[in-house]
Amino acid sequence: MKQVSLEMGSGGRLMQEFIKERLLPVFKNRYLKALHDSALLPGGLALTTDSYTVDPIFFPGGDIGTLCVNGTVNDLVVSGARPEYLSLALIIEEGLELATLEKILLSIRKTASRNRVSIVTGDTKVVPRGQADRIYINTAGVGHLVGCPEPEKVRPGDKILVTGPVGEHGLAIMLARNNFRLSSRVRSDCGPLLFLLPLWKKGVLWMRDITRGGLATVLSELADKVGYPLLVEEESIPFSRALRGAVEILGIDPLYLACEGRALVVVKESEAKRVLNVLKKQAASREAAIIGEVQDKIGRKGEALLRTSSGGLRLLEPLTSELLPRIC
Repeated sequence: MKQVSLEMGSGGRLMQEFIKERLLPVFKNRYLKALHDSALLPGGLALTTDSYTVDPIFFPGGDIGTLCVNGTVNDLVVSGARPEYLSLALIIEEGLELATLEKILLSIRKTASRNRVSIVTGDTKVVPRGQADRIYINTAGVGHLVGCPEPEKVRPGDKILVTGPVGEHGLAIMLARNNFRLSSRVRSDCGPLLFLLPLWKKGVLWMRDITRGGLATVLSELADKVGYPLLVEEESIPFSRALRGAVEILGIDPLYLACEGRALVVVKESEAKRVLNVLKKQAASREAAIIGEVQDKIGRKGEALLRTSSGGLRLLEPLTSELLPRIC
């Protein structure tokens, strides 16, 4: 491939290959090599950065302002860090209505306040009309570590949890574009994962927020990282009734739909029920569920397998195409 394609930013297989083959060899260092959601730095600090290009910029359950704050906060949380400070860089297309910009900024301020993080630096660029799509936002986040992902400690029998119904952000964005003329009650799950921070002291070994590429892609990445097969039960995965109805009509696999407020969590076998009970007491994770476990008897090294409702086994692979452009 001689040119950049949309698939290289999808969060799936081509994006993983692009990072490993094009970026890591150029910028190789021990902090980057780990490929956590944040760099774990000396002094107990974590640093992350992300860019947001969602279309439409306002959608059921949120907007690009709530998205940029929650997304950066969540990348720190699943890396074991308590978020504290954010940067905010705006790339604005000439002609954006000032009322729209003000609404986004107020949304950012409100979401940052709820997450107890401060916007401490930033940048603004305005590009000529037609050179952007209304507004793009880049954020960076800094926090102090309270835990640390330890995928090397994952062993057969350890449990895999999700913190709530999956796929709602991706579907909400899709329907908000009105390309299908389909109405639904599905709203984006865009929200913070701060409630997960105490779990780093309760037997959690690894977390990842389920964004681009969806649950299937995150499971595939996890299987590759831990070196054991994973077995997930389709019947145990929480999906909302509204999402189930919509994806059946549209013919979309919900396992590849993104979230912006859900996480996949790996917990020691002995602590799994206790962690699940803690999650179910939180308003944001009342529908959390144990969906599978790390295996040493079924599957091959590095495989993520789904036991379907009919009892068969399906190999889960990373997303191989651009399912839905500009969802985050």
